[in-house]
Amino acid sequence: MSNYFSIGKLASAHGLQGELILRHSLGKRSALKGVSVIFLEERKNSFIPYFVQSVKIKDHEQVFLKLEGIDTKEAAHKLMPAQVFLQEEDFKQQTASSAPLALLGFAVMDEQHGALGTVEEVIEMPMQVLAKVFIGGKEALLPINEQTLVKVDKKNQVVHLQLPDGLIELYTS
Repeated sequence: MSNYFSIGKLASAHGLQGELILRHSLGKRSALKGVSVIFLEERKNSFIPYFVQSVKIKDHEQVFLKLEGIDTKEAAHKLMPAQVFLQEEDFKQQTASSAPLALLGFAVMDEQHGALGTVEEVIEMPMQVLAKVFIGGKEALLPINEQTLVKVDKKNQVVHLQLPDGLIELYTS
């Protein structure tokens, strides 16, 4: 089974020919070069492939996306607002190494508690980034900001954090 990584969502339809606007979190201007297929999650863990016909850059976080078989504004509207996923290989090629999204799949180490888990999801907020990690089977949202981030070891795929006292206990007690 392939791993799928969320890169953003379909924000709106554009024009009358079924073009869509994809708002992404790849961390760089991207025309999704080399990506031939995207996946939309129509039901939980059910990823439907859509073949990419063309992509044009709109700005640093949006692209115009034309998908095969989506030829009308109405067909485009039926797909919204869907999360857009890429397979792991495409995701790694498209994501800027400095983008918070690049932390997906990294192990999380806390200076006080040691290994906590793996980054399952990255949630970008205006003032900080939250990493969703499962600690002892419970979902935990860990802040990644100037105060908590010690370093990111890209080679070994580990995020080193110094979390506030009591935060881990909130999730484990």
